[in-house]
Amino acid sequence: MNPNKVDIRRLIFKYRSYTPLPFITVMIIFARPTEISLAIGFLVTVFGETIRFWGVSIAGSETRTTGAVGGTHLIMNGPFAYVRNPLYVGNMLLYAGVGIMSMALFPWLLVGAMLWFYVQYRLIVAQEEEYLQEKFGDDYREYVRNVKRFLPRLTKYVTQTPPAKSVNIREGLSSERRTLQAISIVALLIIVIFVLQNPQG
Repeated sequence: MNPNKVDIRRLIFKYRSYTPLPFITVMIIFARPTEISLAIGFLVTVFGETIRFWGVSIAGSETRTTGAVGGTHLIMNGPFAYVRNPLYVGNMLLYAGVGIMSMALFPWLLVGAMLWFYVQYRLIVAQEEEYLQEKFGDDYREYVRNVKRFLPRLTKYVTQTPPAKSVNIREGLSSERRTLQAISIVALLIIVIFVLQNPQG
């Protein structure tokens, strides 16, 4: 590839932490939460963050890089034994959860956001897969044959290769701190909006 040629995938990968901001801003402005939407959305959000935290507790701080796509290890255990990109699946569930909580322009804002994030992650994953295939070769190709990008399998993928890393809760908390803070702030804002819109509730 021409080093001077702009690769849209690299730009999206670099700024992926900022792409939710327009959707969250619109979601807060037009929020119309209800008791039911808060309950359902909260459960979806917790489910998404549980998947993310499980994955981050294994993969570690490398998931936070904004430079070149890379990875020291081929992680195939934990949530990675069910789906190749559990952090991105977790992200989409997080966004869906807060979208349901807010009920902003429902369902059109939520549908638009999910379509955008799906396209974004497809582009990012395409670049990551090129790197992983080049670095890990046959091990990665076998993994790809058995585990899908975004659709989880029902049974755990078992490989003869020993796990490169195991769950480290402390490392997971350190890496996930910003996400936990951001999601907590957004959820609290939506709850405050609900209270203000329903003063007699």
